[in-house]
Amino acid sequence: MEAYMRTMNRLEQPFRGATTLQEQINHLFGNGLGHTAEESNLTPWAPAVDIYETEHELVVKADLPDVNPQDLDIRVENNILTIRGERKFDTKAHEDNYLRIERAYGSFSRSFSLANSVKSDAIQADYHNGVLTLSLPKREEAKPKQIKVNVGAQSGPRVMAASAGSPGAR
Repeated sequence: MEAYMRTMNRLEQPFRGATTLQEQINHLFGNGLGHTAEESNLTPWAPAVDIYETEHELVVKADLPDVNPQDLDIRVENNILTIRGERKFDTKAHEDNYLRIERAYGSFSRSFSLANSVKSDAIQADYHNGVLTLSLPKREEAKPKQIKVNVGAQSGPRVMAASAGSPGAR
């Protein structure tokens, strides 16, 4: 009876794990032929990313829980920052033992255009509690510069010299 219920549950959810219309169509027409059952249920994914700017740098934060930091590939080429990696499906438990699989697994790639203002040779990457933080320092010329405004009257000698040299000052 339990095996029957699992089969019925799978038949009622033919697109289980497929998140986009293209994936549903591919699944329906058997684009996944030749994949194992485990691979066919894995969906492509892209980690959520926050990007913000400070006075001295751009900061990119990516949510990468259960991604081994050694499996990350971070590159900058032609002012394009690319983060690649993979979250692997836990094979300790057999797929039939799972009651629900909602997290996406597999390879991912995210790319972002960078302004010429970033020092790509000085980027730092930190991974802590499943969050990748990239610090992209700005070039010196790209940092905001504050220009001081002098407030007050012009100096006395200039005004006097201009007055003394005028034709009507006799």
